[in-house]
Amino acid sequence: MNTPKDPVENSVDDSAQASTGPVEDPTEDLTEDPTEVPAEVPADKDAVDAIIEQWAAVRPDLDTTAMEVFGRIFRLSRAMGDRMEKAYTPFGISRGEFDVLATLRRSDTPYTLSPRQLSATLMLTTGGMTGRLDKLERAGLLRRSPDPHDRRGLQVTLTDEGLRLIDEAVGAGLAVQTDALAGLDEARAAQLADLLRRLLTSTAV
Repeated sequence: MNTPKDPVENSVDDSAQASTGPVEDPTEDLTEDPTEVPAEVPADKDAVDAIIEQWAAVRPDLDTTAMEVFGRIFRLSRAMGDRMEKAYTPFGISRGEFDVLATLRRSDTPYTLSPRQLSATLMLTTGGMTGRLDKLERAGLLRRSPDPHDRRGLQVTLTDEGLRLIDEAVGAGLAVQTDALAGLDEARAAQLADLLRRLLTSTAV
């Protein structure tokens, strides 16, 4: 049984953000809604363009290419995070709880991992993971049992109800993400995924 790698179902994992502290977005001062475009911005531009133009006016010496890229990544993360949270709400789970269930689901039968494996995959502290497991176990979506290979360890397993729910929830979340990509054709979506993969790999710690 392989431990699944870092989940990609969500645009960003709230647990990862919590572990590193809030990330400052140099372009987030223009509007509260990350996807809202101010009225004075032309239709073929976005809010980040407006901020870049402001910087160009007051600091023409700055190369703001990186700000254009990461400003949009930050805004997309915020906007999609909100949409994903709404997508999972009908199932009675949060994004963080979805990640736990999805990680177990991706591990394949018997859908079992140790709490330590889950914590490492989701970049959560032991305490943070315990809280999620407590809630999901009370909801009957997973169960904890002694690890037969480690007298001091536990294993976490999806229940039948947890398996049913995560299969429905992942479909609902994917539909939201697919809808968000509707403005890109298949070739451009694939190109974007490749570019983001390269960027993520080059910045990984």
